[in-house]
Amino acid sequence: MFSESERISIIKALRCVNGAFLEESLELKRQYILEHHADILAMGNDWSGKFDEFGDICRVVYLERTPAISTTAVIEKIRL
Repeated sequence: MFSESERISIIKALRCVNGAFLEESLELKRQYILEHHADILAMGNDWSGKFDEFGDICRVVYLERTPAISTTAVIEKIRL
């Protein structure tokens, strides 16, 4: 529905967000956190526990997914 640049603009516009960037590699997550001086790493709870290792450099938060919402299903409906 939205391009990457539109999505990042939406996130940056949130009052609670000081900055946002695109992640190009999961392997570089620690480097990204350090380079961008991130205070919080927010991930969907389907990743729960998988990024706890970064708790030494930032707060790690796993957000609940919206029940009964499937991005794949929404994309399929839009394509029709």
